[in-house]
Amino acid sequence: MVEFKDIHKKFGKNEVLSGINLKIQKGKTTAILGPNGSGKTTLIKILLGMNHANSGEILVNNTSIRNNWSYRKNMDYLPQIANFPGNIKVKEIIAMMKDLRQQTARDKELTAYFELKPYLNTNLSHLSGGYKQKVNLVLSLMFDSPFIILDEPTSGLDPLSLIKLKELLKKEQEQGKTILITSHIMSFVEEISDHISFILDGKVYFDGSIGELKSTTGKANFEYAIANLLKTNHA
Repeated sequence: MVEFKDIHKKFGKNEVLSGINLKIQKGKTTAILGPNGSGKTTLIKILLGMNHANSGEILVNNTSIRNNWSYRKNMDYLPQIANFPGNIKVKEIIAMMKDLRQQTARDKELTAYFELKPYLNTNLSHLSGGYKQKVNLVLSLMFDSPFIILDEPTSGLDPLSLIKLKELLKKEQEQGKTILITSHIMSFVEEISDHISFILDGKVYFDGSIGELKSTTGKANFEYAIANLLKTNHA
C-alpha cells in the first residue's frame, strides 16, 4: 500500500533519515520502532506531507505522492504531540475537525467508548494528560478511514484505557484496515502488530515479522529482542 524508496532527510547538517526503504502492507499492522531521535516521526510526517524529503520517493497504491495529496483523504493520523488552544472545549474541537474534513464521523460512538461524554463542555486545558489523549484518539479515529497512523497512541493512558484502545484497534484490524504505529510500550506493540520495522540513526536495521525478529536475535522475549537490536547496532 505504501512504499518508501531511498528516503533521505536532513535538518541543517543533521541527517535524520539515511536512505529508508520500507513497505507498509495493506491490511496489516506495522510498528516502526526505534529509540528517540531515530527518525520515526520524521518519516511519518514526510508521508503526510508535513515535511519533505531531500531525496527519495513515496508510493501509495503504486502511485507517487509527489504533487498529489488526494491519498490523505483516506488516512487518519494521531500526532505524537497534539497542541490545541487550551480554551477550546472538547465538543468544539470535535466540531471543528468535522467541519474541516467534511466526512461522516463516528464521534458520538467514540466519545462514549472512551467515556468522554461528561467532559464535552470542558476546556482542553482543564483535562488531565490521559483525557487529552482520549480526545486526540477520538479526533484521529472518528472518520473511519482505511489507513490509520498512530504516533505514540498509548501516551498518558491508564491501564484500562490502554485495554480499550487495544480492543478498538483489533476491531479495526478485523475490518481489514492498514495501521501504522510507533510506541515505546513493547507489550502493546507485540499484541497488535503483524510486522516490525526497526530504525536506528535513520537507517532500517530490521524489517520482518515478530517471529522473524525473535529468530534473528535469538531472543524468545519480544522486549529483549528489540533491546538486542539496539545493543548490537548502536554505534
